[in-house]
Amino acid sequence: MSRRHDQRERVLPPREETRAHAHNERHRVHAILHEATNQLESGIEPLDVVEPLPNFKPVHHHDAVIGRKKAKRSSLRHWKTRDWKRRKSVRRERALESERQRRLA
Repeated sequence: MSRRHDQRERVLPPREETRAHAHNERHRVHAILHEATNQLESGIEPLDVVEPLPNFKPVHHHDAVIGRKKAKRSSLRHWKTRDWKRRKSVRRERALESERQRRLA
C-alpha cells in the first residue's frame, strides 16, 4: 500500500519558497566559487582559499550513511540494468537471424 498520504498533518513550505531558497543557495555558492577562482588567478596559494559549503542540500548529501541506507532500500529493476538490455538485444538479433534463415530455406 502506498504511504504517500500518510503524513497529511505535516505542512510543507510552499514550493516557491523552497525553490527560491535553493536558488539563493546556488547563487551564493557560485559567487564564492567565482571569488575563489579570481583569488587563485591573482596568485594566492590554493590552501589559503576558502571553498564554499552548500547548506541547502537534501539530507542524503549531508550524511553518507543515510544515503547508503536509502540507496539500498530502492533496488534496481532488472530491466533497467545494462546487462538485461544487452541480453534482450542479443535475443532479438538472434530471433531475427533465425527468421531470415527460415525464409531463405
